Amino acid sequence: MVDLNPSSSFSLQIIIELPNRPGSLASVMSAIASVGGSLGDIALLQRNLKFTQRELTVDTASIEQADKIIAALERLPRVKVISYSDRTFAIHQGGKIKVESKLPLHSQSELAMAYTPGVGRICRAIVEDPEQVYTLTVKSNMVAVVTDGSAVLGLGNLGGEAALPVMEGKALLFKEFAGVDAFPICLATQDSEEIIETVKRIAPVFGGVNLEDIAAPRCFEIEQRLRAELDIPVFHDDQHGTAIVVLAALYNALKLVAKELEAVKIVINGAGAAGIAIAKLLKTAGANDIVLCDSTGIISSDRHNLNQAKQEFAVAQKGKLADAMQSADVFLGVSAPGVVTPEMVYQMAKEPIIFAMANPIPEIQPELIYDDVAVMATGRSDYPNQINNVLAFPGVFRGALDCRAKAITTNMYWEAARAIASLVDENDLDREHIIPSVFDPRVANSVAKAVVLAAENDGVARN
Repeated sequence: MVDLNPSSSFSLQIIIELPNRPGSLASVMSAIASVGGSLGDIALLQRNLKFTQRELTVDTASIEQADKIIAALERLPRVKVISYSDRTFAIHQGGKIKVESKLPLHSQSELAMAYTPGVGRICRAIVEDPEQVYTLTVKSNMVAVVTDGSAVLGLGNLGGEAALPVMEGKALLFKEFAGVDAFPICLATQDSEEIIETVKRIAPVFGGVNLEDIAAPRCFEIEQRLRAELDIPVFHDDQHGTAIVVLAALYNALKLVAKELEAVKIVINGAGAAGIAIAKLLKTAGANDIVLCDSTGIISSDRHNLNQAKQEFAVAQKGKLADAMQSADVFLGVSAPGVVTPEMVYQMAKEPIIFAMANPIPEIQPELIYDDVAVMATGRSDYPNQINNVLAFPGVFRGALDCRAKAITTNMYWEAARAIASLVDENDLDREHIIPSVFDPRVANSVAKAVVLAAENDGVARN
């Protein structure tokens, strides 16, 4: 493994005092660089004849490296570290989202319309015509972000409270990228039946449900049941959001190497929610040769105690991940850090495609194999070709809400993936640009339009 690049996820804000003389700031910059920090903004806070105070922004690769940076600054003669803070913790103070009123309440008449007695007329209108709930309440633009905290990011089973920052972040992304209102629902249960029943009971408020960070295989049953028992779209982003973006990126990567999806051998390492969903979507999109691996190795048909999801992809081949990767055209990793070696990549077919999406540390560091592969993608923002679910889920729900879809279909996934892939112009397509930026303002709108058309074609659009 090589050292990780510094990232804003481990960013420091440091206020220092140093002598007001030439070379003082240079010594600070040198100290930061000596321990691998990446210096960002420098702001002058105050200055007199003797001293200056400056605020520094420094990206690091870990908490341990951040500590080394502070220690290096404190060792400098006549430099005083006045304060320092973790910028990631700072932006989470008090949470990342809030509820605001859309209406002024400055008079008795406004109150009488917004609340009692006027609101009673709105209630009766919905009783007489239940579809009015979509035009007269938040339901038309509101998504529940539901978790039990059993599979939070790559951190494991953390429970509801510790999952809340992630769900707040998801709600923030919904709003910022697609104008969708979303609210985090973190449940104090990991019982499948209780989760299903809870979501069904709160469904009147929401136009859609985004399931998040629920461990496999329970997530498959929960999503399947809720889709069958609710008349609003239910979408497990860890499964389908990941699969959509992977398919979009793979469409473009295969163009670069002039290979067809139907003809390539694809190895997927990781047989949890994301891995299974990727395998299913690629299979329905035309992939014929998929080898799925888990921590034990190849999911072969002679293995016992495979859950139903894994059984669907069991193959005759036996062995470890290294065996699976021999002559493979594509490796897709949604698993664990460092499980792939350069030697395993060298055994793949010519012009291999590697999507090492474990986060924050990928299955193999790009630096180790960059010159030996045709295309390299990760889940990280500090390397090219970030496979990021935010390219999919905001637009998927924007489209589903706009057409009041009763359900989410596989056709919607395909069309969303094609829409994302199409945003990379043929002239701009290269090995470091197979997927649009998450900040490309076209993404959510393009995905939403594709989803609406797919919903109409599939007969699930009510609007």
